[in-house]
Amino acid sequence: MALATLGNSEFDRDTAVTRSAPGVYDTHLSAGWTIIQAVNGGYLLAVMGRALADALPHPDPLSVSAHYLTASVPGPAVVRTEVVRSGRTMSTGTARLIQFAEDGTEVERLRVLATYGDLDALPDDVRTTAKPPAIPPYEHCLGSDAAPGGRSVIPGSTAITDRLALRLDPATAGWAVGAPSGKGEMRAWFGLADGRDPDPLSLLLTVDALPPTAFEIGLSGWVPTVELTVHVRHRPAPGPLRVAITTRNLAGGFLEEDAEVWDSEDRLVAQSRQLARALLEG
Repeated sequence: MALATLGNSEFDRDTAVTRSAPGVYDTHLSAGWTIIQAVNGGYLLAVMGRALADALPHPDPLSVSAHYLTASVPGPAVVRTEVVRSGRTMSTGTARLIQFAEDGTEVERLRVLATYGDLDALPDDVRTTAKPPAIPPYEHCLGSDAAPGGRSVIPGSTAITDRLALRLDPATAGWAVGAPSGKGEMRAWFGLADGRDPDPLSLLLTVDALPPTAFEIGLSGWVPTVELTVHVRHRPAPGPLRVAITTRNLAGGFLEEDAEVWDSEDRLVAQSRQLARALLEG
C-alpha cells in the first residue's frame, strides 16, 4: 500500500481550512481525532496552525500558545485570525476557534497567539546539552493493542489511536496493565498511521498525542488541557519521531507536561509545556 504524502493524507484533509473572508476560515472538526468525547487539543492546534499559515506572510510556526476555553466537539467550526505584526523575518497573529450552539450562539473553544517564521532560513549553529530520549528499538515497544487479551493500551475512545502509529516505551506503560510506576513519564515512537512524514504543522499534534503522564502517576480518566505552548525548533526529517514527556509536579488538581520531540536525525525539533487538569479519584 502506498504511503500518504505531505499534503495528501488523512491529517491534511482533516485539518483543512477554507478561507471564506479575509482572515476567516471554515473548517470541519473530524470525529477521528477524539479522545473519549472531546476533540484532541493537539489536532485543534494543527487546525489553527494551518489557518495562521495562510493568514500570515511566513510559512512555519515558531511559537504557538493556546488557551483551551471550552471542549470542542466534532462538526463545523470557524477560525478567525488577526495579523498583530508582520516583520521581515517573523510575523505574529492571533486566532480564535468558534463553534455554534443549537440556538446559533457563538461558543469560543480556543484562543491562540502565535509567531511564525521560515525554519529553512534559520542558522545551522546548535549548542545544546539536550539528548534524545533513551527509548527501546521500535519493535520492542508496545503498540496500542499490546495489552493482555488484546485490550487497547489507550482507554476510552480509540478514534485518535487509529490515526496514529504509536509505540510506547514499556518502562512508561505500566498503567496499561494496572501497574503504574508512579513516575510522571511517558515515552514513545510516534508517526501517523497512513505513513505521512512529519512536518512543522504535524508537530503541533505530536506534542499532545501520547497518553497523559497522569496515567503513569496512577490516575485515570480525561486530562483536559488548560494551556499549551509549543516551540518548533527545526523542520523534521522523514521517519518516526521520538517523544518524551515528563511531569514533576501535580498539585491542586493541575499538572504540567513538558514534551520533547526528536526526529530520525537526532535533532530536537519541538518542545512544549502544557498545564492540564487531573482527575484525582484515580
